[in-house]
Amino acid sequence: QVQLVESGGGLVQAGGSLRLSCAASGRTFSSDAMGWFRQAPGKEREFVAASRWSGGSSYYADSVKGRFTISRDNAKNTVYLQMNSLKPEDTAVYYCAARARGGSLRYGESYDYWGQGTQVTVSS
Repeated sequence: QVQLVESGGGLVQAGGSLRLSCAASGRTFSSDAMGWFRQAPGKEREFVAASRWSGGSSYYADSVKGRFTISRDNAKNTVYLQMNSLKPEDTAVYYCAARARGGSLRYGESYDYWGQGTQVTVSS
């Protein structure tokens, strides 16, 4: 099992920034990649960003490309999501997830473990 705990959410004005953190514990060696997803009220969960623990390319949704950056600290088993130039439409609960079995990094079904989520609210 892998346990994931997100933090860093909050209320920010449009144009502001937030940094989300996701600390992984447990059998972290079983996971090869981490992703961030979000779900706004009344909407389906959507992919935000993903990165492999081993490095290489990162992946972003078109809606956040150029504004959000995913990074990781392997020594701390922590993944971050730096969110800049936030917009009201970025308001959602943000979840981090760990992939253990493979599959597309853009699909939630590829991930085996999920955090409890952290609320991000962007005011206009």
